[in-house]
Order: sequence, then structure tokens, then C-alpha cells
Amino acid sequence: MRANSQGIAVWLRKANNDWLNVENNLASSRIPWDTVCFHAQQTIEKMLKALLLHRGIVPPRIHDLLRLLEASPADARALKPWRADCRLLNDFAVLSRYEGADPKPAKARAVVRRAGQMRIVLLTLIAPNPAAKKGQAQ
Repeated sequence: MRANSQGIAVWLRKANNDWLNVENNLASSRIPWDTVCFHAQQTIEKMLKALLLHRGIVPPRIHDLLRLLEASPADARALKPWRADCRLLNDFAVLSRYEGADPKPAKARAVVRRAGQMRIVLLTLIAPNPAAKKGQAQ
């Protein structure tokens, strides 16, 4: 994949779809917390890949948010406060698929809140215009 704006838009669109899954599930009368946390992790993974493309770096084919975070030296300092959240979200990329790994609602709500905050920061870094801030892929 070439590092270009079309690739950025693709990653943002996919991230927005994952976030839509989060929002739709949170609006449900029965909330599947494992699914919500999985899609929160997926949102941030795809947004980090969009950020890498924005910086001219082809994103590696990995799912480790910490490694994706560190792959953009230009943003390493600004994103350093999010390392603990990335570490926490990493658990939901795989572990949430297995029995007994379902998060408690309070923890899941905290995970989603932090992912939502990180999503806004990433949107600002990727495309600091009003359309991007609303989550619209360009």
C-alpha cells in the first residue's frame, strides 16, 4: 500500500465503521461488552494506521497498538500519554474473543471513554479540519 490520502480515507472510513459498532451497541438494551471493547480497539488500530499514512509511513500489518504508536516518531511525544490505554486496548484485540475474558461493564465503559478521547486526538492529528473532527473521511 502506498502512503497517500486515499489510503488515509480508507483507514478512517473503516475506523468510523468500527466506532459506529461501538455506538450502536452502547445504545442497545443488551450491551455485548466484549464486542464493544473489540471494536474500540479496532477503531484505534485503524486510526493509528491512518496517522502513519498521514506521516508518509506505510503501516505495518500488525495489531499491536503500542508498536503502531511508536512507529510514528513525529507523534511519539504527543501520544506518549496514551501508551497505557493502548496497552489496555491491546487485550481486546484477541483476548475478548475467548470465554471468560468478558470485561465488567464499569471497565468496559472506561475503555470506551478512553478510546473515544484518543480517537478525537488522532482525528485532530490526521486532519485538523471540521469535517475530519466529526469523523468524516475525506
